[in-house]
Amino acid sequence: MDSPLSDGLMGEGGVDLVGSELSLENLLLAAREHYKRMPLCVVEDWVILDAILTEDEQAKVAAAGCQPMFLFAHNVVHDEQRRFEPGDWVRSTIARTFNDGYIFETRNTVYLLKGPGQRKSSSLQGIFSIF
Repeated sequence: MDSPLSDGLMGEGGVDLVGSELSLENLLLAAREHYKRMPLCVVEDWVILDAILTEDEQAKVAAAGCQPMFLFAHNVVHDEQRRFEPGDWVRSTIARTFNDGYIFETRNTVYLLKGPGQRKSSSLQGIFSIF
């Protein structure tokens, strides 16, 4: 039987993606032009998890102005608010938007995805088992 983590995060499959290739400094400068007040957090070794939802759950997510996606990153490179130390891991809250292949925005943070990553589907149980 599959565990919640093998269900989505650590399991096989998924689509390989590439985030930004900009240097840390240039990535932060480019993002700051569009996100004046939102805190920025740069991550590497990341996985976008598409939540597998029922139609009712999808409707609630859409009504809240969100997308059924979460971000898990194995490596925080830089966090402006110093909530995470370099090298820490992070799991985001639900996404508001995902743009340009590397800008993952939640209600309280803009995550900048650097380098290679993946996108996979996962149950909510699998996503929320990452604490």
